[in-house]
Amino acid sequence: MISLKRNTKGDLVDATGLRSRESSIYRPNQTESFRISRSKFNDFLSCKRCFYLDRVRGIVSPGTPGWTLNQLTDDLLKKEFDLCRARGTTHRILTEAGLGHIAPYTHPDLDLWRDSLRHGLEAKIENSSLVLHGGVDDVWFDRHTEELIVVDFKSQASSFPVTTEHYLAGVYHQGYKIQLDVYAYLLTKMGFAVSPIGYFYVCNADRSAPSFDGTMVFAETLVPYNWNIEWIDSALRKMVNTLNSDEVPESRASCENCAYARQRALAEID
Repeated sequence: MISLKRNTKGDLVDATGLRSRESSIYRPNQTESFRISRSKFNDFLSCKRCFYLDRVRGIVSPGTPGWTLNQLTDDLLKKEFDLCRARGTTHRILTEAGLGHIAPYTHPDLDLWRDSLRHGLEAKIENSSLVLHGGVDDVWFDRHTEELIVVDFKSQASSFPVTTEHYLAGVYHQGYKIQLDVYAYLLTKMGFAVSPIGYFYVCNADRSAPSFDGTMVFAETLVPYNWNIEWIDSALRKMVNTLNSDEVPESRASCENCAYARQRALAEID
């Protein structure tokens, strides 16, 4: 995909390939607070070289279109759960799953926690100036254990029914599990008791429908996930060390961004 840079009005503008805001570029060993999003942390886990060139050298990766239909599903589900909060009731899918003791969690900062761009869940990374943050889709409350439950909404269109085993084993769903791990980690660091089981609320569009007719039908499935945060502190320390280094890390052999950059450079030399 070839991406063209546009301004907020939709007009084409010069693409520099560099970040323009100094606040978005990390200076090794800086003492000023610097925010690292959950998605950027995932970039570090995917390819340290691309992550470093972005955060430290300020090189911007080409943009990708937004997932507007997926975002709409998320927004509508949030409205459903907010209505339950206002009524003081649980949600229909929880009742159907025999989880009537679980209800949407009410907290004055919930909207901030769900705001991935400006706030989100957040915690300072020890022995650094970095703050890890991420916008959670929703948080539920287990009335039996008095623990918070991390929830992530997912939309897809698969011909196969959603089952816990196959969903969690999917190659492209491993990043989803990292998401829930990080959200659970952040809530724990913020001092909350967090249930060891989080949930993916998966909305799977019916691909076998005979026609569209202005309607898309989804099958809804709750996929429980036993999150794991034991690996996160170690990974964060490695990320901090990478950011504070003056050396660009080696590329990952399977990174397509790095492979494209190498091949393009060779082609231009020829």
